[in-house]
Amino acid sequence: MAVNGDKQMQQITEKTDTSKDIKILAIESSCDETAAAVVLNGRTVLSNVISSQIALHTLYGGVVPELASRKHIEKINQVIEQALADAQVTLDDIDAIGVTYGPGLVGALLVGVAEAKAIAYARKLPLVGVHHIEGHVSANYIEHPDLEPPFLCLIVSGGHTHLVIVRDYGEFEILGRTRDDAAGEAFDKVARAIGLGYPGGPKVDKLAREGNPDAIVFPKGKLGDNPYDFSFSGVKSAVLNYLNSASMKGEEVNRADLAASFQKSVVDVLVEHTMLAAKEYGMKKVAIAGGVASNGALREAMEKACRRRKYTFYRPSPILCTDNAAMIGTAAYYEYIKGTRHGWDLNAIPNLKLGER
Repeated sequence: MAVNGDKQMQQITEKTDTSKDIKILAIESSCDETAAAVVLNGRTVLSNVISSQIALHTLYGGVVPELASRKHIEKINQVIEQALADAQVTLDDIDAIGVTYGPGLVGALLVGVAEAKAIAYARKLPLVGVHHIEGHVSANYIEHPDLEPPFLCLIVSGGHTHLVIVRDYGEFEILGRTRDDAAGEAFDKVARAIGLGYPGGPKVDKLAREGNPDAIVFPKGKLGDNPYDFSFSGVKSAVLNYLNSASMKGEEVNRADLAASFQKSVVDVLVEHTMLAAKEYGMKKVAIAGGVASNGALREAMEKACRRRKYTFYRPSPILCTDNAAMIGTAAYYEYIKGTRHGWDLNAIPNLKLGER
C-alpha cells in the first residue's frame, strides 16, 4: 500500500505472464507536454507522440499551470489516437495502461490520470501508475538494450537533481539530492536574468557555446555533511550579483561569457559528485537522465570523465531526455511485470518522492 495524505491508494500485486509480447499504452502530462506512446516489451518504442506547449508558455516567461491543464484537456485524446495509429495498433492490442501520477503540476497530472483510468476501466485493462523520475531513468533502457541494473544515475531536470544507485528496475538508493534549487531551475532563472527567456536551459546551452567558460569564476556549492548533495542557489545568486554590480557600474556584460561560466560551474559540480560516487560505490556503469541531461556541455564532460576512468557511459537522445511518454511506457512495463497494479483510487501526487508508491 502507498499512502497519499490520510488516504491509502490501492496497489494490487498480480503475477504476469512474460512469455508473450506486452504492449503498454503510456500517457505523460506532468507539466507542459501532452504525450502518449506505445511501447513493446519495455524496450521497443512503436510510437512516441508529443504535443509541446512551449510556444504558449513562452508568452508568459514560464509555465502557467492553469493554461497547461487546459491545453492537456484539448490535446490528450488527439495524442493517444495518433500514438495508436503510428504504432499500427488499436486498444484491443494493448495489455496495460501506464500513466505518470507524480510528481508534477497537480492539474496537469490529473488530466493524464483521469484519461488513463477511463481507458483502463472501459477496456478492463490493468492500470499502472508511474513515478515521473523513474520514467526519466528508464529512458536509458530504450536506447541501450545492454543496460541492466545496477548502475549509477545522475537525474537532472527543472525540478529535480538526484544522484542515485539504480539497484533494480524501479528500485533506487538515493545518495544525494539538491538542498535548494534544482540544476534546471537555476538554468531557467539565470536565463531569465540575462534576457534569454523561456525555456532557459537550451538557450543558455546554445549561448554558452559562443563564450569563454573561464572568463568569470562562479562558486561551486559544497556541502560538508553529504558530499553527494547539491546546492545551486549560491551560483544563481552569484550570477545575479554580478549582473547587478555591472549595472550599477555601467559596465557591459558579455552574455556569452557569463552563460558559459555559469554553465561550467554547474556542470563541474554535477560531474565531480557523480565521479566521486562511482568511485566510492564501485559503479562501472554511469547514466544521466532528465531534461538537463540533454545539455551539450554536461554530456561532453560526463562522457570525458567516464572515458578517463574506464566507466561505461549511458545517456538518452535529447528527445528522450525531455518529457515524453515512451519513457513512461518503459517504466510501466517493468512495474507491470513485477505485478504492480493500481486501483481506481489512483490520484495525482504533485510532490511524490522518488521511491514512494
